[in-house]
Amino acid sequence: MEENEIQGKVRFWPIMLAIFFGSFLSVMGISTINIALPFLIEDFHSGLDTIQWVLTGFMLMLGVSAPLTGYLGNRFGPKRLYLYAMIGFVVFSLLCALAWNAGSLIAFRIVQGAFSGLVLPATMTIIFQVIPRERQAFAVSLWALSGMLSPAFGPTISGWLIQNFSWKWLFFINIPIGLVAILFIQLMIPDYRLGKPKPLDIVGLATVVVSSVSILLGLSEGRQWGWTSWNTLGLFALGFVMLLLFIWRELRAESPLLNLRVFANARFTLSLVSATIIMISLYSGTLLLPLFLQNVQRISALDTGIIMLPASLIMALFMPVAGKLYGRIGPLWMTIGGLAFILIGSYEMSQLEVGVSHAYVIFWMSIRNIGVSFAAAATGTAGMEEIPRVQSGDASSVSNWVRNVGGSFAIALFTSLLISHAASHGQELSASGGSDASAPLLAYTMSVNDVFMVATLISLVAIPFGLLVRKKRAPAVLAKDSAIAGEEQTA
Repeated sequence: MEENEIQGKVRFWPIMLAIFFGSFLSVMGISTINIALPFLIEDFHSGLDTIQWVLTGFMLMLGVSAPLTGYLGNRFGPKRLYLYAMIGFVVFSLLCALAWNAGSLIAFRIVQGAFSGLVLPATMTIIFQVIPRERQAFAVSLWALSGMLSPAFGPTISGWLIQNFSWKWLFFINIPIGLVAILFIQLMIPDYRLGKPKPLDIVGLATVVVSSVSILLGLSEGRQWGWTSWNTLGLFALGFVMLLLFIWRELRAESPLLNLRVFANARFTLSLVSATIIMISLYSGTLLLPLFLQNVQRISALDTGIIMLPASLIMALFMPVAGKLYGRIGPLWMTIGGLAFILIGSYEMSQLEVGVSHAYVIFWMSIRNIGVSFAAAATGTAGMEEIPRVQSGDASSVSNWVRNVGGSFAIALFTSLLISHAASHGQELSASGGSDASAPLLAYTMSVNDVFMVATLISLVAIPFGLLVRKKRAPAVLAKDSAIAGEEQTA
């Protein structure tokens, strides 16, 4: 189907409904598992450093599979890619629920993450190829809303399922929702393909996988091996060498796995850096807060989900508002204002005490998440709105690769810091004579505060990039770029 035929068959709300279900389910695979980590540790008799791979392995594959989206989208079309990804996600949700030990669960989650990683870039590609440009900002806000509703309701649903059934139901629940999503995709999204099938860049795929896995292993195991050990430094060196080789390969290949030339668009690059940092900050809260509430304050999984609900719901509700305000305010002030809220909220969350009130947690997480809503909507739209329509698939693949790999690295780093700082604070308290029963809880709280402070400093880095996002270029310039990109795509 040609581009003008697609535009003639656009039904905005049916398409967005089909996108909404799949995106919601894909992100819920991240948000529901956080509350379950203590239960998985207990059931499988494993430590946090092992069980965290249920989350980091999933996150890594979200990023690693994203580069395949461009190739698979050209081969099958975005609709079929989205459809096949949802089918795989549902199948491996069932297998995760049937896992018999930590190793099998981690393995099934990694493959589930690979399918899930195809969903978000495929849906973003559909938005920027099918939805008219004047409605894309609103469509992006709805797309982001689907992802924000998962962390809003995910923890509460997760807590209720765990308390009344078991952690296995976190995966069983994906099956009926996934089947509804599959039906909607088949019925509501037009079947089309703009790009021509190209050969798979196997060398590029191999180098990006080796690079990502090496760096993630170094971040995850560096605490145990020692950050200056040969194992850790060797993995980091291998990872960065493979990353440079991947970049060199993609810039010279006739059919690259990822079209890194989209980074030539300064607006896209600056927005993506800011968006990645915002995502890292978001994941710090979703990882740390459940662990603090359950391990320090000893509250139930259901109560943990209820405490996390207001802030996450506020984030979800502010996403469409941010999408509507984007055209009036523009990316600069929305990004900077959002980052200011993130910084203030993250700093206050680094001041936790063992007996901190839940009202304090809810208030400052809400402030933090309002900032995430505005900054995420602004950077997501600003980064894509100057990308020519024929390159939108490439840009969404690059965007999801960077953000999800960055997110998996952040979770691995935050987990390592949490464990190592808890041990060091415990030793300090013991050396100072603090041997009472509350010392471990105090040490764990201090380590949570340390990691929140790291997340605060990381958010601070995003401000210069947000300040550099320039105004949108004139339509005539965009049309010229689109024509050039179309010629490159055809060639």
